[in-house]
Amino acid sequence: MLERVLIVGLGSIGRRHATLVREVVPGVQIAALRRQLGGASVEEGIDRTVTTMSEALAFRPQAAVVANPATFHIDAALQLAQAGVHLLIEKPLSSGIDRVSELIELCRERRLVLMTGYNLRFLPSLRLFRQLLREQRIGRVLSVRAEAGQHLPSWRPGADYRQGVSASAALGGGVLLELSHEIDYLRWIFGDVAWVGASVSKQSSLEIDVEDTAHLTLGFARQGEQPAVIGALNIDFIRHDSVRNCTAIGENGSLRWDAMSGSVEVFDRGATAWHTLLKQKHDRNESYLAEWSHFVQCIATGSQPEISGEDGLAVLEIIEAARRSSAQRAIESI
Repeated sequence: MLERVLIVGLGSIGRRHATLVREVVPGVQIAALRRQLGGASVEEGIDRTVTTMSEALAFRPQAAVVANPATFHIDAALQLAQAGVHLLIEKPLSSGIDRVSELIELCRERRLVLMTGYNLRFLPSLRLFRQLLREQRIGRVLSVRAEAGQHLPSWRPGADYRQGVSASAALGGGVLLELSHEIDYLRWIFGDVAWVGASVSKQSSLEIDVEDTAHLTLGFARQGEQPAVIGALNIDFIRHDSVRNCTAIGENGSLRWDAMSGSVEVFDRGATAWHTLLKQKHDRNESYLAEWSHFVQCIATGSQPEISGEDGLAVLEIIEAARRSSAQRAIESI
C-alpha cells in the first residue's frame, strides 16, 4: 500500500501530480520538496513542504515524482534511489545523458521502479493508432510524418513564458527536450532509431536562449529484408495553430492520428476520403491518471513499467545525435 509520496518540484506539473496521486491513492500523504517554504496547502494536495533532500528523506517516501527542471533530475533521482524510493521522472529523463545509465543501474540493483513520464502513450487514441499499425491495417508501413507545435507564450496563460523552463537552456528547455514526447512515441510505435539527420535552430524573435524549431529525419532500425521506415518529425514553439499529429503511410493506405481532436482516421487504398475510426476528445488529466495507475501497479507487483528508464535514455541519445547532426550538417548514427 502506497502511503507516502514525495513531489520534487512544485511548479504546474508538480501540483498536477499531487492532485492526481490523491485520486489514484486516496489517503496518501504527500510532501513537496521545493526551494522555499509556503505557497502550497493541504487543499492543493500537499501535506508538508520541505526545502532540503535530508528533510525529504526524513519523510520516508516510498515513491517520488521528480518534476523539477530537467537539469536537476538526475541529482535528485540518484539520492532518492539510493534511499530505496520508486521513481516517476517527468519527461525528459534529464537534460543530457550524463549519469543516466548510473541511475538505471542503481534502480535495477535496488529493484526499484524507474518510470519516465511520457504520458502521451496512455492516450486511448494513440494506443489505438499503434494497435492498428501492429495489426497492419494499412499493410507494411513505408514512411511516417509527425509534427507538434504551439506558440510558446500561449502554453501557460497568465504566466510569463520568458521565466518558464521551456525558455531556458540552464533549466533544460528548448523544443527537443520539451517536445520529446514525439520522439518517444515514434520509437514506441515504429521501433528503435538507427540514425538521425536534423536542423535545429532559433527562428523567431521569442525572448528565449534555446532552439524554437527542429526538423528531424529519422531512420528506424531495419526489420528483416524490407527497407527501413523513414520518418520526418517537425516540432516548434512558434506556430499559432496548435498541432500534434502523426501520419503513417503504408502499402494499402494511410493512417492518421490527431491528438488535438483525439481522432484516428484511415485512408484506404482506392478510397476518395478519410474514414474516422475513433474520435474521442481527451480529458486533460486522462493520460496522467492512467500513467499514475500504471506506476502504482508496477510498485505493487514489482513489474517493469511500460516506459522505462532505458526508454528515457534512448530519447536523450536521439536528441544528442540530432544536435550533433545539426551542428555538423551530417547524418548521425545512434
